[in-house]
Amino acid sequence: MTEFIAQLLPVAAVVVGLFAIAIGAMAIGQRFTGRCLRGSCGGPKAVGPDGKPITCVGCPNADRHAH
Repeated sequence: MTEFIAQLLPVAAVVVGLFAIAIGAMAIGQRFTGRCLRGSCGGPKAVGPDGKPITCVGCPNADRHAH
């Protein structure tokens, strides 16, 4: 069992490192472009019951990007 963990640990460390690099790159890209994050809220075509676009409250650029 110890051999299995010894072989698995370097692979797990590489995978975690690659995920950290990918997430970091996405965060840096978002900061440089200044765009609002989209995804779970349905993107720019998501509208509420009043017909107005749904925007993320935490986005400082929400008014600029509303369609």
